[in-house]
Amino acid sequence: MNLDAELYLNLIRGGAARLAQNRQEINDLNVFPIPDGDTGDNMYMTIEAGSEAGGNTLEEMADAVSKGMLLGARGNSGVILSRIFAGMGKAFKGLKQADYRQFNAAMKAAVEEAYHAVSQPVEGTILTVLREGVAAAEGSASIEEFFDLWIAGMDLSLQHTPELLDVLKKAGVVDSGGAGLLCIAEGMRDALHGKSPVLAAETDQPAQAPKIDFNAFTEDSVLEYGYCTEFLLRLQRSKVDPGSFDESVIHDWLEQQGDSLVFFRDGSIIKVHVHTQDPGAVLSKCREWGEFLTIKVENMTLQHHGNHMDERFKRSCKAIGIVTVAAGKGLTASFKDMGADAVIEGGQTMNPSVEKFLEAFEQVDAETVLVFPNNSNIILTARQAADIYEKARIVVIPTHTLGEGYYAMANLQPDLPIEELTQTLEEAAKAVTTGFVSKAIRDTADARTGEYIGFSGKDVLCCRPERTEAVKTLAEKLQAGNSDIILLLRGADAPSEEASALQQELQKNCPMSEVILMDGGQPVYDYILALC
Repeated sequence: MNLDAELYLNLIRGGAARLAQNRQEINDLNVFPIPDGDTGDNMYMTIEAGSEAGGNTLEEMADAVSKGMLLGARGNSGVILSRIFAGMGKAFKGLKQADYRQFNAAMKAAVEEAYHAVSQPVEGTILTVLREGVAAAEGSASIEEFFDLWIAGMDLSLQHTPELLDVLKKAGVVDSGGAGLLCIAEGMRDALHGKSPVLAAETDQPAQAPKIDFNAFTEDSVLEYGYCTEFLLRLQRSKVDPGSFDESVIHDWLEQQGDSLVFFRDGSIIKVHVHTQDPGAVLSKCREWGEFLTIKVENMTLQHHGNHMDERFKRSCKAIGIVTVAAGKGLTASFKDMGADAVIEGGQTMNPSVEKFLEAFEQVDAETVLVFPNNSNIILTARQAADIYEKARIVVIPTHTLGEGYYAMANLQPDLPIEELTQTLEEAAKAVTTGFVSKAIRDTADARTGEYIGFSGKDVLCCRPERTEAVKTLAEKLQAGNSDIILLLRGADAPSEEASALQQELQKNCPMSEVILMDGGQPVYDYILALC
């Protein structure tokens, strides 16, 4: 059996279907027994983004799948997954189809590409599971045999991941990214043997429609900002030849119709985001090439009025812009007050995609954009977006927590040379110690269901029946009294009265420190302590 374009897409869809059925189980393979696991969701949204690709040859299909996954990649596991298929796509260059030798070579290329995507590869993760699985399948005499040996090898490797990472062993779980990849491989094998892949229906609640202030645009208003126009256009064979069509024709025309253009092609689908005064003309013209799958048009005067960003959008391209990531109304407002031009909603359990970063870069419109990911699982995605974006210099400050991001932005000195500024911000972030308190959702060696655990990094430092006791014990373990500033971020589930009383107790216990209480509104974590 040889691998052609149609079969390759079926493999992708089969992998996505199997992962969709097991994504919550993958989420639950979390090193901490709290509801912040999101590996299954990240990997699913990444591979699902590549499942609608198109192409006549294996080369075209693999390239389209790779691009789709890249733009949909979320979290470290999602970015690594996208690079696995990017490596395969590079190996399939010039091929209409692949035999078992070429497929074996493509899988080796996938391993190399995945390791290359991580600046400091860690063994005991998805990388190890992939590498050892591919090694176990080396010398396969057919693609079918490769999948059998690959899956068996990954399964064995996955069971050994706790021996390579103490944090997994302590939590009593295997690596979630490796488990997700194994799940995908099993779904691909099902598709290889003719089992029809069916993606599971999404169970998420539909997003609420944004509230509109109709007074922001009255009968006497003048359309100043135009319309934010977004759509997915499917090229139609009745109008063009999708295989040979040069999408730059559309791109070049759209550039003349507005600004803030985000444009990319995924197979026969073209994604467009543009700010224009005449969306009707844009939509009418684009129907010359295809038909719409989705359309969204919004009056940007309403958006600017609601976001209080009118003056920012009136300026021409500025020297330095700031993009940060946060979850919670309080944190979002604080980052904006500190100078963030765009705050991407995201964090634990909801890692933003590469595309979200690209849209934010476009919105900021600056010569240099500083990016604060504020989550260790988002840094790789931010860097991936930075590599793609060409209209500005993107500098990712590797902030691993919201606390690091907050203190780094507090040290922002935009008049410094960019190299010196980057060093200053990175040093400010490294000087921060962050602790978290959240409710345990399962029993472990360190915690019992329903109690509150306090942890920092990968270390569980305490477990207490009461939430405030967990915070105070965590502060003691982290020697918070030695810090100049203790930032206490109140989560969405923590009462304000409780937080105020807790602030007073921490101030009493740490008299040499300044304890600052902020209504962060963050999910998952009842409290976050950021010490500097």
